[in-house]
Amino acid sequence: MPAKRSKMSSIGWAGGAFATAIIVAALWPLLPQIVAGLGEISIRPPRWELWQRVPAMVQFHVYAALTALLIGTLILLRPKGRGLHKTLGWTWVAAMGATAVSSLFITGLNGGFWSFVHLLSGWTIIGLPMAIYAIRSRKIDAHRRAMTGMFVGGLLVAGALSFIPGRVMFAMFFG
Repeated sequence: MPAKRSKMSSIGWAGGAFATAIIVAALWPLLPQIVAGLGEISIRPPRWELWQRVPAMVQFHVYAALTALLIGTLILLRPKGRGLHKTLGWTWVAAMGATAVSSLFITGLNGGFWSFVHLLSGWTIIGLPMAIYAIRSRKIDAHRRAMTGMFVGGLLVAGALSFIPGRVMFAMFFG
């Protein structure tokens, strides 16, 4: 007799499908630019002079995201539930919150307006308090899923999208 799929596995599948749809929707208008830019990739040292011309809000956003990436990676690699996990976790929440909120002030990708990528920021801004509530309510699995989802979607996927052709990070490292 086949095993029944749990309600949680269906929700996980739906969340993954929703995240994939957001990414595809975010990239669809940029597809010609991405395809054209792929031919311009060259491996060479970063162009730090471009970084000096980036607005302060973008620099703050990148520093906050790199902080969240470093701390989040440490959290994923270390044992959970102990004092260091909690300290690193609160620091990660602050870094992710700063990353998400600062992104709302970066609108150059879509002609001065928010883009579909900003949905990941909204998801993070709403999801962080919900994940904190989950762990305070002793719902460890919900906390783990929410935090992992924000690390993967709100940080790794959004970070990868910053390296598409035509964006500053692509120009610095590959253009």
